[in-house]
Amino acid sequence: MTEPDPIAPGALPHDPSAVRRKRLLFRATHRGTFENDLMIGGFVRAHLTSLTEADLEALEAVMEMQDTDLAEWLTGRQPIPTEDETPMLLRLRDFQQR
Repeated sequence: MTEPDPIAPGALPHDPSAVRRKRLLFRATHRGTFENDLMIGGFVRAHLTSLTEADLEALEAVMEMQDTDLAEWLTGRQPIPTEDETPMLLRLRDFQQR
């Protein structure tokens, strides 16, 4: 399966946004746990080219969270604590439950 090209048509390969997107895709698919690689990586693959800079920042913040917590929250095994319930985390969870 080929990865979507995070570089928009006409963008330069060294465009900071394109580099950021490629780095984010790699991080999302190499979390350390296969379950999170599938869940988070699947979301990023599906949305990578449409994410705004604010979305990228929010996603990077989610990616700093613990893998064990993310797996529990994204699968719905545990509710997301109010203090961690960000719009991006909710988007990730909703993407898994569709």
